Amino acid sequence: MIDILKDILPYISGLYTLPWILVGLIVTVLIAKVTGREKIDIVMKKIGLVLLYFFVPLLLFRIFLTVDFGFEQFAFIIVTSIVLIFMYILAYVFAKYKADKYGLEKSDKQLFIKTVITNQGRSSAFIGGALLASPWYVEAAIFIALVGVVLFFAIPFMLSHMHKKETKKSDDHILALPWYLRLYPWYLLSFAIAAIILHGPLNVNVDWTTPEAVVFIFYTAITIPAALYYVGAGIHPRDLKIAEMKKLFSLKNNSKDHWPLVRSIFLLIVVITPAIITVFFGLLFSLGLISAAWFAIIVINSFLPITSTNMFLVPYGIDKKVTALSITWTTIVCVPIIVFLIYAFTIYL
Repeated sequence: MIDILKDILPYISGLYTLPWILVGLIVTVLIAKVTGREKIDIVMKKIGLVLLYFFVPLLLFRIFLTVDFGFEQFAFIIVTSIVLIFMYILAYVFAKYKADKYGLEKSDKQLFIKTVITNQGRSSAFIGGALLASPWYVEAAIFIALVGVVLFFAIPFMLSHMHKKETKKSDDHILALPWYLRLYPWYLLSFAIAAIILHGPLNVNVDWTTPEAVVFIFYTAITIPAALYYVGAGIHPRDLKIAEMKKLFSLKNNSKDHWPLVRSIFLLIVVITPAIITVFFGLLFSLGLISAAWFAIIVINSFLPITSTNMFLVPYGIDKKVTALSITWTTIVCVPIIVFLIYAFTIYL
C-alpha cells in the first residue's frame, strides 16, 4: 500500500497538478447536464470549506516542519507585507481617480471605492495554492498565510470602520463574514507557527520515510489537485458569451449599467497591479537583489483572480453585481495566465 502511494505521489505534485483545473471544468459541465448547476455549486462550497480547514493548514504544517526558519524567511514576510499594503493603497488611489472620472459623488463614490479596494483581495488559498507544489513552496506558504489574515481580518475590519462612519452609528457593527471564516486566518497561522516552533526551538525532526509519514505526505499532497479541481469546477461556461465579452471590453461608458465599474476593476486586477509589480520586482531580480523564488511567487500572486470570498462582504456596502462579475471575469482570464507563468517559471528560473 505504501509503495502504491509513493508511485502516485509524483502525479499529484509539481506541474502534474495544473491539468486538474481543466478536469474540474469538464467533469462539472458533464455532471451539470444531469443534476443541474445549482446543486453542484452547493456541494462545491462545502468541499471548499473542507479543503480550507482540513487540507490547506496541514499542508502548510508539513512544509514549515521541514524549513529552517531564518533571516531569509523573515525578510520575505516583511517584503510580502509591503507588497500587500502597496496593492491596497494602489486600489484606493485608482478607485478615487476612477470615481472622479465617472463623476460619482457621495454614497455612489464611497460604494465604488469600497468595492474596488475589497476586490483587490486575491484567491490565494485555491488558485495560488498550486504554488505549494512548485519549487518555491516555502515562499508560497508564507504568502498564503499572510493573504489569509488580510482577507479575513484586515479588510472586513476596515470595511466595518468605514460602514460605521457612513451610518454614523457607533453601535452599528456588522459581522458579515461567518464565524468560521473570521476564525480561519488564526487557525491557519496556528499550524504554521506550531510547525516552526517544533522544527526550530524544539528541534523536532521527522523521518519522512516511515509509512506514517508517507501517508501524511500523500494526504497533504492531495490538497493541490483537489484545490485546482475546485477552481475549474467554479468556472461557469455560461459566462463565456460573446455578448458578455463585448460588454467587458467595450469602450462605451453607460452609467446605467455595471460594466464601466467592472472594467475598471478588471483593469486594476489583470493589468495595472501585475504590471507594476512585475516591472519593479523584475528589475530587482535582474540586478540580483532578490532570489528567483521571491520573484516568481510575488509576480504570480499579483496575477491571481479576485477571491469569491468577497461575496461574503456585500453586507458591508460593496456592490454585489460588480463584485460577482469581476470575480467571474478575472478568474476566466487570470487562471490561464497563472498556469502559463507557473509552467514557464518552473522551467526557466
